Amino acid sequence: MTTISDTAIGADVRPASKSKARNLSLDRARTFLTLVVLLHHAVIPYTYFGHTDPTEWIGFDLIVLANDSFFMAMFFFLSGLFVWPGLGHKAPLTFIRDRLLRLGLPFAICALTLIPLAYYALALQGGSDLTFSAFWWKTVTVGPWPSGPIWFVWVLLAFDVTACLLYRVSSTLVFPINRVSQLGFKEPWRFWLLLWIVTEIAYIPMLVHYGVNHWFEFGPFSVQASRVLLYASYFFIGAGVGCASMATGVLGPDGQLPKSRWNWLFVTLLPYAGMWCMIFVKREILGNPPHLPSWYHAIYGSFFVLFSAAILLTILAFFLHSKAPGPTLLDRMQGEAYGMFLVHYPIVLWIQYYLFDVSVPAIVKATIAFVLTVILSWAATAALRKIPGATRVL
Repeated sequence: MTTISDTAIGADVRPASKSKARNLSLDRARTFLTLVVLLHHAVIPYTYFGHTDPTEWIGFDLIVLANDSFFMAMFFFLSGLFVWPGLGHKAPLTFIRDRLLRLGLPFAICALTLIPLAYYALALQGGSDLTFSAFWWKTVTVGPWPSGPIWFVWVLLAFDVTACLLYRVSSTLVFPINRVSQLGFKEPWRFWLLLWIVTEIAYIPMLVHYGVNHWFEFGPFSVQASRVLLYASYFFIGAGVGCASMATGVLGPDGQLPKSRWNWLFVTLLPYAGMWCMIFVKREILGNPPHLPSWYHAIYGSFFVLFSAAILLTILAFFLHSKAPGPTLLDRMQGEAYGMFLVHYPIVLWIQYYLFDVSVPAIVKATIAFVLTVILSWAATAALRKIPGATRVL
């Protein structure tokens, strides 16, 4: 049997060549994740976790728990796939300038406009009598100044800048990760094992120390404390996978991962069930205490990282296997996906605000919120991209 160490010594990792051809499977996976984000925010008010509406449905708790346990980590992984080739073909200042334009500028605009507009809906729902101008001024001067989902954008920018600095130190820094990815072409479990071990080390100590509710915050710059290193791990492991040809690695369309997709789906269900068992323990045995013991965080966190690693491979396996020629709905939406992520939050919160007093089941409210959010955020992004130069940003 070939060992990891033997392969690491003998493998020749060649940097990925610059190519204008898009990876259809990864594009579809990224657009799918964008829709998952929109769905996540559309159903949260109708769950036990975020019950801010008179109606609720337990099925949405199943969705929210699954989403919250993987989708942002997967976004960082997919973003990391393309950072090393980009660094290899751009001067450092050019790379950082492009990232500032693509990430920094949208973050600043959204933090000053769309995010206050989104949270104004929540303020009105909570009984605030402030005008929007007064609410906006209080938000940016006194605070709190929440960032909503766009926290991802500034954290990704920080990771990109860090990657740029590390690349200048050593362009081969992530090559060992790629060697494990190459092993994953035939044996995906090897890559899954790497992902699990690294994220276990990155996440569990932070979770035990900070818990789940603590955020690092400075103005609109915020990130969940327990997950900072988890997200960094996914980003840089993604960079390692993408630093050389992905066709011969764990994400190779002819590899074992897409062939074993149903096995990975089964593997994913096991830690997901484990998380629900721990939630039962927290509620029914521990009595939902405000501060959970360290042993609870360690066990729950282990199920969390196992699920996150497994579902990432499961989703990618299904998209790698799909041979749909297109253009599918995901293909048509791909160009606007990033913009939809940026603009959807005020749309969904205002829809939920107007649905609050409507006497219909939670499933109906969530369906209306999701469908309208997709349509309106897609249309808004398409309109914005018609502004000259906007496609360089959105």
